[in-house]
Amino acid sequence: MEWQSLTKEDCAKKLGTNMKTGLSSGQAAERLKKHGRNELQQPKRRSLLLRFLAQFSDFMVIVLLIAAGISFITSFLEHNNDYIDSIIILFIVTMNAIIGLVQESRAEKAIEALKKLSSPHAHVIRGGEEQRISASELVPGDLVILREGDLVPADLRLIEAVNLKAEESALTGESLPSEKRADCICAADTPLGDRYNLLYSTSSIAAGHGKGIVTATGMDTHVGKIAHMITNQSAPQTPLQKKLAQTGHWLGSGALVICLIIFIMGLFQHIPPIEMFLISISLAVAAIPEGLPAVVTIVLAIGVRRMAANRGIVRRMPAVEALGSASVICSDKTGTLTQNRMSVVELRDASGPVEIQTEKGRQILDLASLCCNCTVSGKTIHGDPTEVAIVAVAPTEKNRLDAQFPRIREIPFSSERKMMTTVHRLSGGRFRIIAKGAPDILFTHCTSGAARQNEEMASRALRVIGVAYRDVDVLPEKPEEIEQNLIFCGLIGMIDPPRPQVKSAVELCKKAGILPVMITGDHAATAAAIAKQLGILEGKKRVITGSALDALSQKELEKNIYDYTVFARVSPEHKVRIVKAFQAHGEVVAMTGDGVNDAPALRAADIGCAMGISGTDVAKAASDVILTDDNFATIVAAVREGRGIYENIKKTVHFLLSCNIGEILTVFVGFLLRLPTPLLAIQLLWVNLVTDSLPALALGVEPIDKNIMNRKPLKLNESIFSGGMGYNIIVEGCLIGTLSLLAYSIGRIYFDLDPSAPVIGRTMAFAVLSLSQVVHTFNMRSTRSIFEAGIFANPKLVLAAIACVALQLAVIVIKPLSVIFKTSMLTGYQWLIVASLSFIPLAVVEIEKAITFRNSNHRL
Repeated sequence: MEWQSLTKEDCAKKLGTNMKTGLSSGQAAERLKKHGRNELQQPKRRSLLLRFLAQFSDFMVIVLLIAAGISFITSFLEHNNDYIDSIIILFIVTMNAIIGLVQESRAEKAIEALKKLSSPHAHVIRGGEEQRISASELVPGDLVILREGDLVPADLRLIEAVNLKAEESALTGESLPSEKRADCICAADTPLGDRYNLLYSTSSIAAGHGKGIVTATGMDTHVGKIAHMITNQSAPQTPLQKKLAQTGHWLGSGALVICLIIFIMGLFQHIPPIEMFLISISLAVAAIPEGLPAVVTIVLAIGVRRMAANRGIVRRMPAVEALGSASVICSDKTGTLTQNRMSVVELRDASGPVEIQTEKGRQILDLASLCCNCTVSGKTIHGDPTEVAIVAVAPTEKNRLDAQFPRIREIPFSSERKMMTTVHRLSGGRFRIIAKGAPDILFTHCTSGAARQNEEMASRALRVIGVAYRDVDVLPEKPEEIEQNLIFCGLIGMIDPPRPQVKSAVELCKKAGILPVMITGDHAATAAAIAKQLGILEGKKRVITGSALDALSQKELEKNIYDYTVFARVSPEHKVRIVKAFQAHGEVVAMTGDGVNDAPALRAADIGCAMGISGTDVAKAASDVILTDDNFATIVAAVREGRGIYENIKKTVHFLLSCNIGEILTVFVGFLLRLPTPLLAIQLLWVNLVTDSLPALALGVEPIDKNIMNRKPLKLNESIFSGGMGYNIIVEGCLIGTLSLLAYSIGRIYFDLDPSAPVIGRTMAFAVLSLSQVVHTFNMRSTRSIFEAGIFANPKLVLAAIACVALQLAVIVIKPLSVIFKTSMLTGYQWLIVASLSFIPLAVVEIEKAITFRNSNHRL
């Protein structure tokens, strides 16, 4: 029902209520049964067990579980009680599942925050008597009494309004309280912020008083619809999550195919099925980097800490990396791009601009300050935002002015009059009449005006207040006579100004290939003025309003989405449509905002960023990142951090996969040559979980490249292996695998007494595989030579390398550990061979880097 388009009498009739006595207690009880309590519904939650089991749906995890099951069955059939492989695999996947479970359920928190915004009590008239009831007991048709400071407990159609103003910025995005009128009628398609005869749940009464009839409660309210949108809006996967999922699917499928091929080949070669199962498990373990999920999680956690130090609290870890891929930043205006407080920016008289510091400027502001109803306590000013802005900039302190020129009378402001007049006592028994208000109205009460100056200021979306005065010996008795023959003094232009750092942040966005977009509930002219100041609206880009958006289908919006960088007078539904239109083109969308009206779009965006100071609990609960300083510039700094994290994760993936290819090659070639398994499953697990993971973590804290914001964002469909990374992974993996096989062959042929049980050969292969990977980590730090980048430039990597070497020595040298890992003590000569082979990757990659650098210089 479009209540704004009906008269208050028609609304009362349709709602079956009386505008004087309200509902009877019996009617209220019946309607409570029919409509339910005035509360937001909690979404149905899956049980803890189901949510935990859902964490095991990843393809790579399924393959690992299959490997664990095969290992367990094989050990059981052989009666050897060697279940350590199965236990380790189950431990890994269980830990990953717990981490995933902890990060869930943001939508539920958003709904809980919405519930907290609801007014706990309401004053109603039932059966002709005023009552104070719980807001949850309100029903459609209830007659609600509203006073200054009250929270609006439900959606209402006003039937009385006396100087009523409502604070609706959390819903509409407007900086100023909205004036409300009971007698006006609005068109059905009137934007939310212009429905002057309606009030919405969770807004508040900023001034005046009135009465309203409840039109909707609970989930039927406007904020209830937002809650429903949040519940039905799932946060999309981040680019890295998608790419790692693709990588996991590829690795898992590859592992299964290789295992199947080898198993069939083994059967043709008459190898016992039990032995083939063991070989297949080794290959599955070799193919899948078990430590990758944990490493990525920890690297992201490190990024979370760094973000927190830079005023960005991350609620969902993958969002850190997603920020680095952001290609569009959709930002709310009020409180995000602007300061969410009105400020005086310009003064004019009939001749033109006036400086604040001049005598004329002092006169305009002091007169206006006297005509304000603000209260000043220390450095704090309380009152209407427009009047607060005037009093804050007035040269003379408000309390001093009031003491010097006592007010003896006031003709209050009303939405019909659009002006306010005060009368002050002067020395000598004279009186000063001061009026301020809408210039076009004020000019009709003055002996002269400044229409051209007013038009020029209004054309730049300034909120313009006119000031006039008159000194009299005898005060007229009639109000209409008091406000006649005033002397026009000047015009005060004010606006909600942009945050100081935002303009440079917008420029940096453009430099980084990111499109900044303004989405606001404010008027088109105001939005356009701010957007032009910030550089968001320029060239052929245009402004579009919510009503114009309604005339476009989603396909039409998607087709023309790049024509607009400013979306004004929009609703929560519009914001979600805009986000999805950009996403349809493969854009990674970051959405910033602070209001309840921003919550659905924050949820739908790839990265939702809420304001920490001015942001509502709803916006924070629906977001991925909270900016503690409410500064748009912080989101741009977060993008830089995200890009650096993505680069570091790419390095870790590069490193881990090249190591895994080396492991696959070692086991696979050993099988093809009909050799005893070069590496056991437990040894492969050790390498993947310890001697791979620690250096990989150290790669995650590499310093961010200073030129990283000069690059374009990564395309959503761009593979993580692009730019030759896939080729490098294969080549480096083959090198590591070859070196491990060489160590295995040397140990088996020259040092093992029984080549069919090559303990020394296996130990040497195990050591070379592990240590060569530790050395290879230093190759991953930079595309430049390690000597140019600095061997000790990343102290954490040096410490990780030392720890890995020590751990690898421990499982070979310490007897109880060597029994578990089935290794043998090596002689000094054997260790020399291991060390020599382990350093070969560093030498080879250094030669490759030198050749690449020489070729690139030659092309230049």
